[in-house]
Amino acid sequence: MKTIDIICIGEVLIDFIGHEVNTSINRTKDYHRFLGGSPTNVAVNASRLGLKSVIVATCGQDGLGDYIVRKLKANEVNTNYISKLETAPTSVIFVSKSTETPDFIPYREADCNILEHQLPDELLEKAKIFHTTCFALSKNPARETILNRARKAKELGLQLSIDVNFSERIWPNREEAKQVIKEYLSNDPLVKLSEDDCYRLFAEVKSEDYIFDYFHNLGATTICLTKGKNGVVLSDKNHGLFFQEALPINEVKDATGAGDAFWTGFLYAQLQQINLEDSISIAQKLASLKLQNVGRLPDGIDFKEYLKA
Repeated sequence: MKTIDIICIGEVLIDFIGHEVNTSINRTKDYHRFLGGSPTNVAVNASRLGLKSVIVATCGQDGLGDYIVRKLKANEVNTNYISKLETAPTSVIFVSKSTETPDFIPYREADCNILEHQLPDELLEKAKIFHTTCFALSKNPARETILNRARKAKELGLQLSIDVNFSERIWPNREEAKQVIKEYLSNDPLVKLSEDDCYRLFAEVKSEDYIFDYFHNLGATTICLTKGKNGVVLSDKNHGLFFQEALPINEVKDATGAGDAFWTGFLYAQLQQINLEDSISIAQKLASLKLQNVGRLPDGIDFKEYLKA
């Protein structure tokens, strides 16, 4: 029986998000604390959409780690596979509050210490989707753990997924990053990436054709490229290209986590076996909601009703 909709593997951390909008980090005076990390955001969002989500991650045996676990439990995310280290503190990231792609400074400690015992076969056998990120793959031992268990997940019939949220600040060695991404993409995951991710990964602007050819050739059937206010383009080997304009938004309050909201919506739709075009629409609705709210998605919303394509 598949009792878990999605396993999210990777960084669990604290985002300290600047209080002043569109202010550089060197001029930001005050920061507010939020639960953070891309896989963490997806796990929380998925749970709030009514999915059964599990987070596989590592934090410190400290006050911030306690805060993380408390927040995840409050959002009904399964935390049984979170490890707490006494030898390293919880990772934190300082983030500028921005209506565009935010600036950030990472302080990485415990997050990369994900070990294979945290992803046992019996967990994989119960799940439908295995999701991770470039951030999570950027350092060992998490990298080897995720690559090894991804192969097992593929054997067991799970749908793999990745957010190619590459940043040279997290992963200075681009060529190494490309090799690791290649290995993960050989499992044919659903791929989400942004124009900013691509610019950072290739160190120059690349055409959509180049981007789609590059990732298709590595083994991915379905690739979703988000372009901010310029919309979304999806390329699928079997169904071709789809483009949607961005949804109109009166005021962007906070872009942090918008990509994670988008991808949660897309994975949610795919679990419902919704077609690709309507999956993009659902993803955009969730992302637009996040853009209009600081921190997590707002309370008091019937998400299933809101997300009807």
